[in-house]
Amino acid sequence: MTGIVDHVMMRVEDLEAATDWYGMHLGYEEKGRWEADTFTNVFMGPADVHEDGALLELTYNHDGRTYTMGDAWGHIAVRVDDVFDAYERLMDEGVEDYRDPESCGGSYAFVKDPDGHEVEIVERDYGARWSIDHTMLRVEDADAALGWYVRKLGYDEVGRWEADTFANYFLEPADAHEEAMAVELTYNYDGRTYEMGDAWGHLAVRADDLHEFWEALMEREAEDYRDPASCDDRYAFTKDADGHEIEVVER
Repeated sequence: MTGIVDHVMMRVEDLEAATDWYGMHLGYEEKGRWEADTFTNVFMGPADVHEDGALLELTYNHDGRTYTMGDAWGHIAVRVDDVFDAYERLMDEGVEDYRDPESCGGSYAFVKDPDGHEVEIVERDYGARWSIDHTMLRVEDADAALGWYVRKLGYDEVGRWEADTFANYFLEPADAHEEAMAVELTYNYDGRTYEMGDAWGHLAVRADDLHEFWEALMEREAEDYRDPASCDDRYAFTKDADGHEIEVVER
């Protein structure tokens, strides 16, 4: 399906430690790898991830650089059938006790990977165990952010949670499979601003035809950040209303 999230990219400082962590604790397997002169990309996911499910892309730069997390990037969330059992298992395996289910009202929990990326654990009655349910991004203007994903990508709002101090909005393409990844936009009412950091990379959306999809984005006045020609006609990048990078890939 055109427009579904294909993968979410995060940068890591120790590729072996990162791949081992996701393999050991979430049962992820390597789905693909791209070795370049200066960096390596590794794509990971559960063995039984759905064809419309999103993968995790770990990017390792060979120059030994370090990264700042920033706060504009929030987390990825992965699916389990019982959050208490899943969290207890992770604790038994030596994962850091970050935010247990009881501290989160019993419906979700959080751990961190070796690079400090937050991984939320959510209960779902569908989807492969540990498959990516959603990725959370923080936004400074909810109207502008929602409008961007609706107008530029054609996404629908499929859920929302409005609290006293913040709101969460969930978006995905119309008629997306239930195992497709949603985008969660978090808006805090206090008018705060955010730092992007560089440990967070991008979301990638899938196109049936890269150039047609890119042309449609340009007609909808999306930012011309890195067009297909500048990326050897293999992919392209735009940015959403808050500056989060959105890659377009043809699969």
